[in-house]
Amino acid sequence: MNRRTFIGTSIAASLAAAAKPSWAADTAHYLDPGPAGVAHSIDRIGLQLYTVRAAMKTDFEGTIAKVAATGYKEVEFAGVFDPKGGYFGRSPKEVRAILDKNSLAAPSCHAGYDVVEKRWPEALEAAQIVGHSYIICPWIDEKQRVEPDGWKRAAELFNKAGEASKKNWHPIRLPQSLFRIRPAESLGGKLPYDYLLDETDPKLVTMELDLCWISVAGRTP
Repeated sequence: MNRRTFIGTSIAASLAAAAKPSWAADTAHYLDPGPAGVAHSIDRIGLQLYTVRAAMKTDFEGTIAKVAATGYKEVEFAGVFDPKGGYFGRSPKEVRAILDKNSLAAPSCHAGYDVVEKRWPEALEAAQIVGHSYIICPWIDEKQRVEPDGWKRAAELFNKAGEASKKNWHPIRLPQSLFRIRPAESLGGKLPYDYLLDETDPKLVTMELDLCWISVAGRTP
C-alpha cells in the first residue's frame, strides 16, 4: 500500500468508526481489513491544545486538568514548544509530571521550522522526557515557499531531521495546512503536499491530513 492509499484508507476507517452508533455492526474492517482482517477503531480521543491556548497562558495546570476531566485521554501541544523552556516556561520534566498527574499522554507536539533547523537535538531530548512520539512542523515561512528551491530545501531538512531522530524513535511529521494543498508557482503548479509526499522518505517523515483545511481548499479527504 502506498502512502496516499494509506492516508486515505486510514482517514476513511477512522471516520467510519467515529460516526458509527454503538448498536451498529462493525463495518470499519470492510474499508481496509488488512492481511489479518483487523478492524480500525479509535479508542483514545485527543485534543489539540491550540484550541484552549488562551486558557493555557493564564492557567496551564488548571486547563490541563479540565481537559482530562472532560474525558480526553491525549493532548497535542502546539505553538509554544521550546526545547529548553518546554511549554509556557515549564520544563519538559514539569510538563510530564502534570500530564502524569492527570493521566494524560501527549504523543505529539508542534515545533517551529527554526527548531527543526537549528535546535533539533534539544527538541528530541525534550520530546523523550514529555513522551512525544511525533514532532510536527506545521509551518514553512512564506518567503521560503516562493523561492525556486524553497520546497526542495524543506524536504531535505525534514529527511535529515527524520534520519537524526531514528535512534530516538521520534519521526518528524508534516501536517497538511491550507498552503500545502494549493498549487505552488515555485513548483510549476504542483501541490506542495504532493511534492513533499514524493520527496520525503516515508520511513523518516510521516504526513498528517487536516480534514478542515483540505475542505476549505475545496478538496476532499
